[in-house]
Amino acid sequence: MKTKITGVILYPLFSEYELTVALSILKQGDHPIKTIGITSEPIIGESDLTCISDTTIYDVDINTLDSLLLPGCMDISTLYDNEDLIDFINRCSLYNKDLVIAAISSSPYLLAKAGLLEDRKYTIGMYEEHRKETGFFKEENYCNDLVVQDGNILTARGRGFIEFGERFGQLLKLDFDSNWYHGV
Repeated sequence: MKTKITGVILYPLFSEYELTVALSILKQGDHPIKTIGITSEPIIGESDLTCISDTTIYDVDINTLDSLLLPGCMDISTLYDNEDLIDFINRCSLYNKDLVIAAISSSPYLLAKAGLLEDRKYTIGMYEEHRKETGFFKEENYCNDLVVQDGNILTARGRGFIEFGERFGQLLKLDFDSNWYHGV
């Protein structure tokens, strides 16, 4: 049986720092990743880090994935009309009901638009008025916590990136040393 992998979704202006702990924990836990871009062109993050993804949302074999990791985005509105990305997230979650999906900062918007937060508790780095403007969020399911897990869906606000990474590793049952990320 082939080892399952984490798909790390990349899009323009993605927030690099929000991925750092999760990626480190995946490495510690010897869990393979594949970067998945919304394009095959180089993708520039919010700190000007240029990345060339391993594959795209159009070409990845979704049956190889056990999880998706979605960073926040400096301006999530640039993805508002990207129906291909929403379709990809939907296809992945429909194909594998146990797929772990972790979204931080503004990226839970993508899960909400895909209908994955319909009956789930969540948090997001987006003000209430902006959540209401999108029309995709149920306010009664919003939690003001830094990190929220509801089943196999993990959401977090950007400044919770350490706990987010740790919880992601725990959801994947990885062996890692969390002392790496805390003053000891």
